[in-house]
Amino acid sequence: MPSIGPVAVKDTIPFSRPDLGAEEERAVLRCLRSGWLTTGPEVGALERRFAEHVGARHAVAVSSCTAAMHLALEGLGVGPGDRVITSVLTFTATAEAIRLCGAEPLLVDVAPETLDLDVAEVERHLSADPRIRAILPVHYAGQACRMDRLLELADRYDVRIVEDAAHAFPARFQGHAVGSLGDATAFSLYANKPLTTGEGGLLTTNNEALAQWARRARLHGIEQTPDQAARQGRWRYEVTCAGYKYNLPDTAAALAHPQLRRAEQARSRREAIATYYRERLADLPLTLPAIRGSAADHAWHLFPVQLKLERLLLSRDGVIDVLAERGVGTSVHFTPLHWHRYWRQRLELHASGFPVAEAAGQRLLSLPIYPGLSDDEVERVADTVAALLRAHRL
Repeated sequence: MPSIGPVAVKDTIPFSRPDLGAEEERAVLRCLRSGWLTTGPEVGALERRFAEHVGARHAVAVSSCTAAMHLALEGLGVGPGDRVITSVLTFTATAEAIRLCGAEPLLVDVAPETLDLDVAEVERHLSADPRIRAILPVHYAGQACRMDRLLELADRYDVRIVEDAAHAFPARFQGHAVGSLGDATAFSLYANKPLTTGEGGLLTTNNEALAQWARRARLHGIEQTPDQAARQGRWRYEVTCAGYKYNLPDTAAALAHPQLRRAEQARSRREAIATYYRERLADLPLTLPAIRGSAADHAWHLFPVQLKLERLLLSRDGVIDVLAERGVGTSVHFTPLHWHRYWRQRLELHASGFPVAEAAGQRLLSLPIYPGLSDDEVERVADTVAALLRAHRL
């Protein structure tokens, strides 16, 4: 039984910890010694290997998942006057990418069990609003949305699908890797993601024209590949389209190669932790994450639970505070977008339009789940959560 009092800071289990080691150090050092630091051969190699890993024809490395979503939407023709459906339960970057195109986010509530896009709500909006140009589903926590139904709707209503797969590497849906399903998919390489370069993102697509445009647009519209850019002494270039400063440097890409080689091993470790949590936290006043299909298809980037507050003496924030005192770091995914002043005012949002996300926003709590957690740490997280909830159960 864990101590009921606070613990020393050095004994705290952080919510997230990068899975980096000697291989990553050697890869970055090799890059530094090469004399080529910005977008070049390491980026080109990452793009080829990542595309092969997810079964897509093309991968384009960029500076963030937000940049990947923005380029995908703009490259597919989304612009001013258009609307794009996405989830209200997501990080602000998802809606921000839509705004960057000059389009308007159309926020939709989530399914009660899986907390991904409510497909019935998506269909209701598609049938009523001809301004909708695309759907941007969020693969929440690492589990793929109902892509079969979303793809059918996209075909019926002639709209595009750009997937927010910030949580979903490596994940699968009905035997297909996320990254090879919609018109384009955006992945995050942020510091706490399963595949990290500190900051960064990847856009995957089977659309050759989109991939070629995204490669130009990510670096000021310059017609150049990473391998061409690496040829020192090449001074002549041409700007062929409007662009952005969205390129990924080689020093960042180098970090990804060792992680990509052990991606499935890392995913399996996260799955094992999720399985342990599900067993140890059963019969407590919380709702465990729902699994659609096989747990082996889930990336398990997050392990979000929903506290049954009506059966607890503590609020969600109170539970977070006590767990922190006892040395267990947690987080919340997410604060629904209609709670944020900017989106609430800009889009004239009301809680009544999102009953599922409104309730979940008050109850959600994400537990640590990453390959670097030791068995002892996993056990301690589960024991600490269980002891806390039993001690404060009504």
